[in-house]
Amino acid sequence: MSPSIDLADYGIQVTDVLRNASPARLYEDALQLDGEVLVSSGAIAANSGTKKGRSPKDKRIVKEPASQADVWWGDVNIPLSEDSFAKNKSIAIQYFNGCQRLYVVDGFAGWDPKTQIKVRVLCTRAYHALFMHNMLIRPSAEELENFGNPDYVVFNAGCQPADPSVEGIETETSVALNLATHELVILGTEYAGEMKKGAFTIMHYRMPKQGILSMHCSANEGSEVTGKGGVAEKGADVSLFFGLSGTGKTTLSADSHRALIGDDEHCWSNEGIFNIEGGCYAKAIDLSAESEPEIFHAIRFGTVLENTVQDPDTREVDFTDSSLTQNTRASYPIEFIPNAKIPCVAGHPSNILFLTCDAFGVLPPVSRLSPEQAMYHFISGYTAKVAGTEVGVTEPEATFSTCFGAPFLVLHPARYAELLAEKMRTHSVHAWLVNTGWSGGPYGIGKRMSLQYTRAIIDAIHNGSLSQAPTLTDPIFGLEIPTSCAHVPDEILIPKKTWADPVAFDQTAMKLAGLFIENFKHYQSGTSEAVRAAGPRTAVGVGA
Repeated sequence: MSPSIDLADYGIQVTDVLRNASPARLYEDALQLDGEVLVSSGAIAANSGTKKGRSPKDKRIVKEPASQADVWWGDVNIPLSEDSFAKNKSIAIQYFNGCQRLYVVDGFAGWDPKTQIKVRVLCTRAYHALFMHNMLIRPSAEELENFGNPDYVVFNAGCQPADPSVEGIETETSVALNLATHELVILGTEYAGEMKKGAFTIMHYRMPKQGILSMHCSANEGSEVTGKGGVAEKGADVSLFFGLSGTGKTTLSADSHRALIGDDEHCWSNEGIFNIEGGCYAKAIDLSAESEPEIFHAIRFGTVLENTVQDPDTREVDFTDSSLTQNTRASYPIEFIPNAKIPCVAGHPSNILFLTCDAFGVLPPVSRLSPEQAMYHFISGYTAKVAGTEVGVTEPEATFSTCFGAPFLVLHPARYAELLAEKMRTHSVHAWLVNTGWSGGPYGIGKRMSLQYTRAIIDAIHNGSLSQAPTLTDPIFGLEIPTSCAHVPDEILIPKKTWADPVAFDQTAMKLAGLFIENFKHYQSGTSEAVRAAGPRTAVGVGA
């Protein structure tokens, strides 16, 4: 039986409270009380209601004396008054008190015991409790018994709409974080990803203040590499995969030949890498056992499927069905991946891969980056928003998301970029730009890059052969493009060769270069001349 808990200190009078209930118990409630569905693999399928993705325009951070000088205010971090936050919290508490049963999930964020935080989630849907059971680091029975007061509390009253008459609240959806009171209040959205990204946002505030880089990236580790004197050293080959949702972080880090450290959120301290989460939240659209076997076989008892479509009789999931959303998801404990590394910690990385989903189809499948180019592309964070990842995005759309995670940054991007540059220099890390987007033309004309080819490129990075390959310099972007890679056709590596119309390629490449240059104007004042010069040029010949 889970330890009892009294919620009176939060103003909550509900007596039927399930704290850290087992997945089996949460299954029962989800099926009997909430209308969820058991699918043939043993997973549970849930529907997140009207919101099938994050709502970044409804995110708010309370502007208060203790943190306001640190926060990067603007389109990402929109200020909310302390009074308006208090009203939101009151709406949540009032809603909770009208419910017959509440769920509490206590867990940790961060696998490093020296810096991890204790997170408490209060929610009304069993599937939300199971989701956070998967996504937080699960405490042992002894740790739960001695959990004490949490560092942060998430009030997920997502079934209750926000009140747009409250100052600073513009819609019936609100995700509001108060860094002074250590509270997150969710109203008007039942999309489970808001809870996990809320915890990530908290870590993005706390970690850099301790000299630790918080990162929107996946990470894995090779079994061994050759060290000094030709001696094999175990656990020294660590790779980080940066990228927004839909670029391949989860897919490419799930490698049967490498240990998975985590699929989405990590920190880089003076000791090395550690995962923030206890689970994975993988995109499930078009999932198959052939293309992504590790993820496919993780969908079993204990896994939450979100917004998938299944046959009403056989309960077989149709992973190709996007009628509810393109953003179908699977949440499961990280140990469901057979080669997951537990605890989820590792040494310093050897390779950093910036994953971009280029909707223009002009960036090469892989480029080797100089240190200055690595900083330029980290600060730029170019990709495309993939359909369904956010509310209102129905087809890929070019975007720049600084540090490959702007929606979750709290401090100024320069803080994270400086930490990355320092750690890359200290540990002599190789950097690569990998395009998992389109080839042979832009979205609508070309085709999405073959996962088979991308995996071959990643393998060549890991085995060291790609760093030895000959390269040519892209005349517009200045990127060093390898001209050969095992198991990848040579013509695929040079984007212009895949286009039927070379003139159209040049025009499109110049257009994208112009977008890069225009975007980087926001960050020029905080970067060196060497980094500024590492970007694309538009006033050059394009005949290569």
